[in-house]
Amino acid sequence: MSFSVRAARTSDVPHIQALVEPLVQRRILLGKDLVVLFEAVQEFRVAVDENDNPIGCGALHVMWSDLGEVRTLAVADQYLRTGVGHALLERIESDAVALGLSRLFCLTFETEFFGRHGFEAISDAIVAPDVYAQLTLSPDDGIAEFLDLARVKQNTLGNTRMLKRLS
Repeated sequence: MSFSVRAARTSDVPHIQALVEPLVQRRILLGKDLVVLFEAVQEFRVAVDENDNPIGCGALHVMWSDLGEVRTLAVADQYLRTGVGHALLERIESDAVALGLSRLFCLTFETEFFGRHGFEAISDAIVAPDVYAQLTLSPDDGIAEFLDLARVKQNTLGNTRMLKRLS
């Protein structure tokens, strides 16, 4: 099986939504409207087969000067356990390092997958109080999930907050 990982294009957005939809139906990921995906297309990487058809996706969202979040990591069912998720996460991590980030956060049910890639469950106190105060000003639900704010609890029940320190 041959695949590669590249930056997403606007033409990939409907495919990204289709990749994510089964996970939304299983309540593993939150659904996103097309407009939200188009607004964030520059954050996405896609794994594509030999015909350039997207078979997986993942996004890197910058949260702070040293901190990013892995978002919307999804792989088509027929490509699970083939290295696609690993390749996407590896690309996201290298992009994070290139941006100067030293930590990556994720909110996930897939603790074994992320654990194999160096992520560890985290406690509440992972940013300095002054950074915490600045982050609370963001309207972004991902940042609220990172901070474990009550306003997103309905979206995060059962998920594990995990962090990886990048080298």
